[in-house]
Amino acid sequence: MKQETKETGGFIPPHGGYKKLLSYRKAEIVYDATAYFCERFFSKRDRTVDQMVQAARSGKQNIIEGSMASGTSKETEVKLTNVARASLEELREDYRDFLRTRCFEEWDKNHPHAKRLRELNRKDDFTYDTFRKGIEHKDSAISANVILGLVKVTSFLLLRQIQKLEKDFIGIGGLRERMTRARLDYREGHRK
Repeated sequence: MKQETKETGGFIPPHGGYKKLLSYRKAEIVYDATAYFCERFFSKRDRTVDQMVQAARSGKQNIIEGSMASGTSKETEVKLTNVARASLEELREDYRDFLRTRCFEEWDKNHPHAKRLRELNRKDDFTYDTFRKGIEHKDSAISANVILGLVKVTSFLLLRQIQKLEKDFIGIGGLRERMTRARLDYREGHRK
């Protein structure tokens, strides 16, 4: 059984399709929303701005890097996807800190706005504009809660992605196994 792929003609599978990942699409919105939020609601000299923007950026960028590395290292893909999730968990706490230190309510799952956010998160054709009204709301508590909700969803998607990567690795294997199979197939084909 040949282990060639359509993309490479060899043993390196197609990789780098991060733009199709729900986790990436949500992480991109989280990054853009965080940049907006920090510019609007924090002083430029506040160290929190850099930390929040970098955590949001790390969440997005590590999804890209993991996706691009996936062709040759499933281990790297899993690690970087987990780093993306860890960065977003850090960002999640920053939004919670913002709400707590200002005595603002963090929406629970039954809050009417949280229910509306869940509806919007179920849309397949979502973009930043889908969430713009909440993200760019003049009330910082609403804006923070909307972005926090997006962070939670993105983190959950990354957890599911990591679980799928683990399952795929167990079922399919990694690069070394594909390389060995390709080499054995090559030898078998040249013995005849």
